[in-house]
Amino acid sequence: MKLDAKILTVSDGVIAGTREDKSGEALKDILEANNFSVVEKQICADGTKNVKQALIQLAKDFYGVIITTGGTGFGVRDLTPEATKAIIQKDAPGLSEAMRLVNPLGRLSRGIAGTYKNALILNVPGSPKGATECLEAVIDVIPHALELMAGKQPH
Repeated sequence: MKLDAKILTVSDGVIAGTREDKSGEALKDILEANNFSVVEKQICADGTKNVKQALIQLAKDFYGVIITTGGTGFGVRDLTPEATKAIIQKDAPGLSEAMRLVNPLGRLSRGIAGTYKNALILNVPGSPKGATECLEAVIDVIPHALELMAGKQPH
């Protein structure tokens, strides 16, 4: 059984057409290789309001994982974690900590993880390498997290 996933690329450059969505495509490849079905990909501009609205829309009637890529650094418009914090109902610090540990530059990522309604949300960096390394660090436990969220008892 495939699990559902959605990808939200947060990038003023991709929206403006001056940058390709390489991280979104790289995440899609990893998810599909790990038995996830990417049911939607979306792009939004940086900024708290844009990201928050996109996450709320993506989570509507959705059971699965939503991965955001971009907006986790120290740039002025890097506000993906703030938007995510504004809506998550349960924080998942173990996931964000595991993602940060995969690479020394991970210490500069402010990405968070948590649940909103029936979706697990993960913030990963905007670079293809950072995004894929972070997802690979936690992809093995995402199915179990989704089972727990659906009320299934651990084995």
